[in-house]
Amino acid sequence: MTRRTKKKLITLAIGLVLLGFGYLNNKQPAPTEVLGTTSPGFYKVSEIADGDTITVHMDGKEERVRMIGVDTPETKDPRKPVQCFGQAASAFTKQLIGSQPVRLEADPLGSNRDRYDRLLRYVYLPDSRLVEAEIIKEGYGFAYTSFPFTKSDEFTAYQRDARQNSRGLWGSCQPQTDQNGNTRSNDEQ
Repeated sequence: MTRRTKKKLITLAIGLVLLGFGYLNNKQPAPTEVLGTTSPGFYKVSEIADGDTITVHMDGKEERVRMIGVDTPETKDPRKPVQCFGQAASAFTKQLIGSQPVRLEADPLGSNRDRYDRLLRYVYLPDSRLVEAEIIKEGYGFAYTSFPFTKSDEFTAYQRDARQNSRGLWGSCQPQTDQNGNTRSNDEQ
């Protein structure tokens, strides 16, 4: 192979590499659409349905999100009466999130959606606080350990501490644990 041929091949290889980088840069996925002035990766919360379910604006549509690993007393289930501390749990979640955008994160141990087709996600505030953890720490909800998730031990420890210190519903209600280990609030009286 001549020196001139080697030089042409090197030039061609460099050109192909540069062309490949240019192609890849143009093939990056478009950023997810968000409303208003939210940062990339954050979503505007359009509704807080109750203490453990929110709706966010994602990819041009409204998406219901069920928070992973937490269960708050019921307020809107038509089959059940409002449970003790249900209204307070909803108010706490509304106050905690406020008008802030949220970052969502899936859990590698869990499924993507629940049986109601809600996204299953951890919900983070812009200051990196995990909403589910705050709810459990302050006694507004229970660690929901019926399904596997990576933060199960952490959430169970937060619940134990809230219970021992009579925070939130632990000081106001008489929560009951069923045969599956799930804790539920009693009905409001």
